[in-house]
This record gives sequence, C-alpha cells and structure tokens, in this order.
Amino acid sequence: MRTQFNALLALPLLTAASGSALAHTGVDSHTHIGFMTGFLHPFTGLDHMAVMVAVGLWSALVARQWGREMLWGPLGFANVLLAGAALGLQGVAIPAVEPMIAASLIAAGLLVVSKLALRGVWAAALAGVFALFHGLAHGYELANNVNAFPALAGMLCATVLLHATGLAMGWTLRGAQGWVARAMGAAVAAMGSVMLLTQLN
Repeated sequence: MRTQFNALLALPLLTAASGSALAHTGVDSHTHIGFMTGFLHPFTGLDHMAVMVAVGLWSALVARQWGREMLWGPLGFANVLLAGAALGLQGVAIPAVEPMIAASLIAAGLLVVSKLALRGVWAAALAGVFALFHGLAHGYELANNVNAFPALAGMLCATVLLHATGLAMGWTLRGAQGWVARAMGAAVAAMGSVMLLTQLN
C-alpha cells in the first residue's frame, strides 16, 4: 500500500516536471461555456494545478497542528483568485501577467522546499500575490463569454479541491517522508524557471 501511495504521489511530480501544458492567455485554446468547463480548466493547465497543490503542500508542511492554521494560504489564494478574475473580466490591463505566473511557481516551489513558516495574514497575503496573476489570466480568457460566472465558479471549486489535495499530501508527508514533498516543490520551481526562461527568450 505504501509503495502504491508513493507512486501516486510521484505522478504529479512527473507531470509537473514536463512543463508542456500551459493554461493562460495566448496559449490556451479552451472555450469556457459553463461550470464543468471552468472546473476542468485548472486540471488541463499544469501551471495552475502545480501552484494550487504547492500552496496546499506548503501550508500543511509548516503548520504546527492540523486545523484552521493550515487554511490561511489556501483561503488567501482562492479569494484573490476571484478578485483577479473579476479584474480580468473587466479588461483591467496589468503588465507581465505570464512572467509573474511563472515567478509564482518558482516562489511556491521554493516555499515548499524551504518550509518557510509564515503565519496568518502573512501566509494569505503571499499566496494572494500568486493568485492575482492566475486570476487575471482566467478573467482575460472569460471576458467575452456570456457564461463567465458559472465557469468562474467551477474554477473556484477546482481550486479548493487542488488546495485540499495539497493539504492532505503535505500533512501525510510530514516527518520522515518530507523529502518527497520537497522534491515536488523543487519540480514546481523548476517548471516555473523553464516557463520564465522560455518567455524571456
């Protein structure tokens, strides 16, 4: 059972390391038509999926105990994701969205690797910085869609699910198996680095 569980944990690591699927303005051909399309969207973009799981991983790894303390980062991310998407829907132009998305993967991955502990609103604020640019990218994609809000609700539900997955994995990997979580964090940071270098070239 332990071997199967470790293999399951390795799957996101291997897919994230490939860095072959992006889910943002200019590279995404998805058409958002409703709740389920929005729900599935984060799962088709490795950058979205990786950062959401990484926020959950980090939150669980640095928590002193199971409970509300672990939720600051995920709640900060989810709320600012919505705010960023609302700005995107209104066509608010903020520069360097794609480079900042790549940078958010680097930062989130390094937080998992380093297990840097931030408490309360500081954890929420840092996760919110990541989420702003992911939300903007979603909002830009949804701006011309009459069903934008159901799709956005679907993406929020998927975000919560991915955070919960990261939290569960991070809590399970505390202690002796913490190196597995750190390896996953390193893969997320490497993915962000590849994205950023590709955009700068």
